[in-house]
Amino acid sequence: MSSKIFAKSLVTAAVIVSLMLLFVLSGCSPGAPTPAEVPKVTVITVQPQSQALTTELTGRTQAFLVAEIRPQVGGIVQQRLFVEGAEVKAGQGLYQLDAASYKAALAEAQATLAKDRATLKSAQATATRDAQLVKIDAISQQDNEDAQASLLTAQAEVQVAQAGVETARINLAYTRIVSPIAGRIETSTVTPGALVVADQDTALTTVQQLDPIYVDVTQSTSELLRLKRDLASGALQGTAADEAPISLKLDDGSTYAHAGRLKFSGVSVSQGTGTVTLRAEFPNPERLLLPGMYVRAVLEQARDEQAILVPQRAVNRSASGVTSALVVVDGKVEQRVLTIDRAVGNQWWVSAGLGAGDQLIVEGGQKVRVGAAVLAQNSASGSRSRTPQVAPSALAQEG
Repeated sequence: MSSKIFAKSLVTAAVIVSLMLLFVLSGCSPGAPTPAEVPKVTVITVQPQSQALTTELTGRTQAFLVAEIRPQVGGIVQQRLFVEGAEVKAGQGLYQLDAASYKAALAEAQATLAKDRATLKSAQATATRDAQLVKIDAISQQDNEDAQASLLTAQAEVQVAQAGVETARINLAYTRIVSPIAGRIETSTVTPGALVVADQDTALTTVQQLDPIYVDVTQSTSELLRLKRDLASGALQGTAADEAPISLKLDDGSTYAHAGRLKFSGVSVSQGTGTVTLRAEFPNPERLLLPGMYVRAVLEQARDEQAILVPQRAVNRSASGVTSALVVVDGKVEQRVLTIDRAVGNQWWVSAGLGAGDQLIVEGGQKVRVGAAVLAQNSASGSRSRTPQVAPSALAQEG
């Protein structure tokens, strides 16, 4: 009898415990999330930073100096004095023309000068003598004036002869064609035995100085006007022209090893293309850059000291083109509409929509909705951020 009473007591106790557990569970709404159910997201704290405003522009390389070699006197080419494609120095001989006729012309001019000097000496003696005789009325005044005029004529003829000698000497020197600049020489368009004439249209060869080298790039007027507006509003700080760094990207995608400097910016707009020309100068000791190469120049034109840069993975773009991001405010998800200025590597440069201190969701945003409570963790340390969180007790009260 006692065993039956003991078994009945156990059943009664089990029923009472079940009822109590059911009562406790029924005190909270079935839809209320428990702390274990609150989604976790990874955030970063938005911090302004100094960011250079760079512009990537297309351009082509230009030789620093270019000299097209043309003869200044005519004659037969006797020798070519250079190796095609080699480096030549300023004043180095390139061609030798037949100089026989020019040597003869110089000798003739020197003989004419000697004759005119002899005539001048005689005229000087006559003029001196007649100047004394006219004082004692030994000759007429007319004879004295004629002698003085002859002296002046003889002096002029000597000057003409001296100029003729100098001209003949210059022409003789021109038979040896030299390079006016130092640089790399191209192929020759003539061979020994060819007849060349003074100032002919076809150049004998071309010498180009490649170190340093110019890079001419063009910038659209719309980009230029936008830059000037930002500078005028104070949103950007200008960079001095003589301090503006500029780098190159080569046609194969590699970056050129040497930095350049901006030489000048054009003051007029091309009517055909609507662009302004910028010229930069780059060192080229390895002769890697050759005239006419296609390059892309990256030019720093201004700097924003309060730039907002965020990872591209944290930004969403809707089908309608609206760009937005999710942030955590007081432990809840909030959506911000962003204005994107440009891409900087794998980041977006945000001009509106985010500010310093905002907690931007970079991971876990796909699992949450706007207005939902979340637990935010800092992406750098993995620990919870200092953003105010929703306590478990508050969650229970919401239920």
